[in-house]
Amino acid sequence: MTNLELALNTLAEVSTTEISKKKKPKGLENNKQIARAGGLAAKKARIEIEKQIGESVITPRNAKILTNKQTPALSAKTKKSLKVEKLKK
Repeated sequence: MTNLELALNTLAEVSTTEISKKKKPKGLENNKQIARAGGLAAKKARIEIEKQIGESVITPRNAKILTNKQTPALSAKTKKSLKVEKLKK
């Protein structure tokens, strides 16, 4: 997933949460309607962005692949520090 895909996913989740807080749905069917409404907000945003940039924002990549490429190597000192913190817990 790219940053844009993650942002759209977050938009869908936050929109759904906010709509749910306002409408206070009762039962599964009402919650499904709220979830669809939150997803629709993100869908509209995605479609508008795609119009503006002239290409799809959806990629076949997943977050795990992108994370591996973007994470810098940890120094030996940092690794040791992380191990010490883990042992303290």
